[in-house]
Amino acid sequence: MTIETSFDSNYRKVLVAARRARQIQNGSQALVPTQSSKACRIAQEEIDAGKISYVKTDGEVQKPLVEGPAVPILLS
Repeated sequence: MTIETSFDSNYRKVLVAARRARQIQNGSQALVPTQSSKACRIAQEEIDAGKISYVKTDGEVQKPLVEGPAVPILLS
């Protein structure tokens, strides 16, 4: 498991920004001074300032097992 501060794709950057925006909407304080009141913009500013990182696991990606028309099940 490693802590990453740079993003390997725009998709990952969007996912991290969306999760941080949800945290801000639920009451977390902004990590950078900002004029914006929108959670998505604040999250983008925090990422641009280098205040946000994410954890990348070293494990393999596992395809979920699907039994019939049911919900996928992940086994550890």
